[in-house]
Amino acid sequence: MTDLSSTAPSPPALQLRGLVKRFGEKAAVAGIDLDVPAGSFFGLVGPNGAGKTTTLSMATGLLRPDAGAAWVHGVDVWADPVRAKSIIGNLADGVRLFDRLTGEQLITYTAMLFSLPREQIAGRVADLIDMMDLREAAGTIVADYSAGMTKKVALACALVHAPRLLVLDEPFESVDPVSAANIEDVLRGYTASGGSVIVSSHSMDLVQRMCDHVAVIAAGRVLAAGTVDEVRGEQSLQDRFVALVGGRHTSEGPQWLRQS
Repeated sequence: MTDLSSTAPSPPALQLRGLVKRFGEKAAVAGIDLDVPAGSFFGLVGPNGAGKTTTLSMATGLLRPDAGAAWVHGVDVWADPVRAKSIIGNLADGVRLFDRLTGEQLITYTAMLFSLPREQIAGRVADLIDMMDLREAAGTIVADYSAGMTKKVALACALVHAPRLLVLDEPFESVDPVSAANIEDVLRGYTASGGSVIVSSHSMDLVQRMCDHVAVIAAGRVLAAGTVDEVRGEQSLQDRFVALVGGRHTSEGPQWLRQS
């Protein structure tokens, strides 16, 4: 008898079907279907107010959808939230940290929440502090961190339990160029080893440079999704994005603003 289980395709790292979220009369997300292939570096791009953060919040169990479902490596996020969250590393926008802890304490506390073996925690925390260039600030409370340092310690918390899927909402915002380059190297190594990354970003250069797949969303709907080459076609990703979402002004601005 042939063992079909060994040849069955693995489920997507993230699968969304019919996700809907309304705030009053406004539909922030209006029925999103999306597949993020396992092992991919996936970019999620869209204008402000497109529904990116709301979509990711529903996909990772932070915000309950009004309709639809989400699966992480085949695990239903809302039917089995504990199991689903155990394989997600989440850097969410606007979620407050326990900022009266030091950076080292916060990463350690996060590791304990994920029930990491005690003997592994100190080593992982030390590795992450060094990787994020936070050694000098490790003993400082997070409330006193700069915006960039706060972003880095939050990313360290997302990584500490070695998740199968990383969901990063604007991970490089306010991060200095050297730290950003180091983080990019870590994320490339992570995906090369089989991990999956979803990055929500406004930087088309970042997405085009790092991502192999991308989805463009606007007004709570997916306008295009696929490999980066499939989505951009013969254009740059920036030009394709603008063509899809619209809103570009081609005038030179008002007369009073011109200097000659």
